Amino acid sequence: MNPREFERVVDAAINDIPQGILDRIDNLVIVVEDAPTSEQDPTGELLGLYEGVSLDERGDYWGALPDQITIFRLPHLTLGLSHADLRVEIRRTVLHEIAHHLGIDDDRLHDLGWD
Repeated sequence: MNPREFERVVDAAINDIPQGILDRIDNLVIVVEDAPTSEQDPTGELLGLYEGVSLDERGDYWGALPDQITIFRLPHLTLGLSHADLRVEIRRTVLHEIAHHLGIDDDRLHDLGWD
């Protein structure tokens, strides 16, 4: 999947999010990168990364730079999934990282089957 198509799949995943959840998102940017740096991913396992202060942890947050979700293209491609399954995995990654922005931690995501 080339970079442009990958970005379209990420955009489609964002567009499929229910409006009630989109309305809760605040001060967030979502970007696509080819791969994480070794500092971001020392284990080599990241498909996406949320960096910021989740909504449930924000206090006085006025004037802060946007939180960032990064979706990594090349790690997704190395999963060896079919085109259809790759689209599902990209969507899952986007939703997983948005959940972190909303304040849902990995333990809860595991309980929900989203790890």
